[in-house]
Amino acid sequence: MKIAITQLNYHIGNFEVNFSKIKKAIKDAESEGADIVLFGELAVCGYPPRDFLEFNDFITKCNEVIENIKPLTHKVAVVIGAPSVNPLPEGKDLFNSAFFIANEKILSVSHKALLPTYDVFDEYRYFEPSKTFETIQYKGKKIALTICEDIWNIGNENPLYKVCPMDILINQKPDFILNLSASPFSYNQAETRKKIVSANAKRYGIPLFYANHVGAQTELIFDGGSLAANSKGEIVAELPYFKECIQIINTNEIENVVPNLQEVSDIEKIHQALITGIKQYFEKLGFKKAVLGLSGGIDSALVLALAVEALGRENVMSVLMPSQYSSDHSVDDSIKMVNNLKSPYKTIPIKDMYYSVEKSLNPHFEEKEPDVTEENIQARLRGVTLMAISNKLGYILLNTSNKSEAAVGYGTLYGDMCGGLAVIGDLYKNQVYALCNHINRNEEIIPENILTKAPSAELRPDQKDSDSLPDYEILDAILFHYIEERLDPKEIIALGYKKSLVNRILKLVNQSEWKRHQMPPVLRISPKAFGMGRRLPIAAKYLS
Repeated sequence: MKIAITQLNYHIGNFEVNFSKIKKAIKDAESEGADIVLFGELAVCGYPPRDFLEFNDFITKCNEVIENIKPLTHKVAVVIGAPSVNPLPEGKDLFNSAFFIANEKILSVSHKALLPTYDVFDEYRYFEPSKTFETIQYKGKKIALTICEDIWNIGNENPLYKVCPMDILINQKPDFILNLSASPFSYNQAETRKKIVSANAKRYGIPLFYANHVGAQTELIFDGGSLAANSKGEIVAELPYFKECIQIINTNEIENVVPNLQEVSDIEKIHQALITGIKQYFEKLGFKKAVLGLSGGIDSALVLALAVEALGRENVMSVLMPSQYSSDHSVDDSIKMVNNLKSPYKTIPIKDMYYSVEKSLNPHFEEKEPDVTEENIQARLRGVTLMAISNKLGYILLNTSNKSEAAVGYGTLYGDMCGGLAVIGDLYKNQVYALCNHINRNEEIIPENILTKAPSAELRPDQKDSDSLPDYEILDAILFHYIEERLDPKEIIALGYKKSLVNRILKLVNQSEWKRHQMPPVLRISPKAFGMGRRLPIAAKYLS
């Protein structure tokens, strides 16, 4: 039997476009002699649809796509994800389902049993978990249908769940497993995904075919990397990352297929993920042009390089906004950067704006000495300038804050924290440097001086980030232990860090929660990004 694994970029709620892609994939698979075409989880509507699932009209449109697929299955079967209505009065109104459609009929509907409700996932909010497990018979084969998380509780060892669907389905002696997934990208997810698929195929002694999404939905990025494993647990096929495609695999030949795995470094995956995130955010919202503040620092330089690659040099406007404290090299480095990229820019000095605002406000400052207030005025004047250009010219402002700064509140609300999308808000400062060096691997795109000079906000004379923050290597490590690994202060101190430093940093993190709630969406590239996957209270006392 020939299985066509499809890896498509869906658009949440864009039923016409989604169906068009699905229809083409079915036709392409049929022309290649496929018996079954496997699509991703909730493919008809896109993933994650979230509260759209609470609208009856949204569910009706999902059903219409299923009905439109039926006439396409005269020669080939389609396995595709969509929400389905729970007919029982008790439980949630919907199931997260896999439809098996062949001969222009729905032959079977299988429901997802394991509903992830952690990090970026919130499926139990919408769906009823399945409590029944049945294989499907088609063309003389028994097929175990599973949906994403259903294969992540191998041997019932995951403490989040009480059932392992495949432990039940294997008793019905299926010939192979089909898995419909929507597995978001993080820099370590691909390896974890391969281990899970391999472990399932090996445990049950049958091949497994795994279809993932590709593209991005606001902050969530999907890398594809769909898989096929033989009965020994060997990964014999891995579809390309960040690319729509179809691959057909014959179940009769899978035991002898020479593996064809993707060899992509973590930093290149992050690079491609951010390009995908920017490009998809603009395309799916109908935007074309971006604007950003180019300071001469490494963060804005990286965002510019990524934006130009994603959107095209002519569609990214840089704005240089020197103040009385800006160094000559910051302006020179910025101009060299835009010249390297042949990208447009404007220079709008803020010195006169600042003196005007300062003159207006000074009588109301009660003769208090200058402090961070005056620094923030400069940052906010830059924010006003950028937002004015955004409004007037219809450009989307890209935020250039990194994760290290956002974590400890080293940013100004309505200033450098403005924007429609936080491009590098999930990259620690040291990751920013690593990605810049990766981008420069073949030619100098980001000027060398930007990579080597000490980071500075340049809001007061001779200011450096190190005046306010620990060395980034130490800061990033402590932040990683706290945010990604969720270690408590005692556990971090036990790793060898100074107690006073740990307590200071974690206090800054928790006290800055209110700021982060007002950040734009952050493109997620780590297992624990700021945003919907990290939900902490604002008005809390812990470590504050």
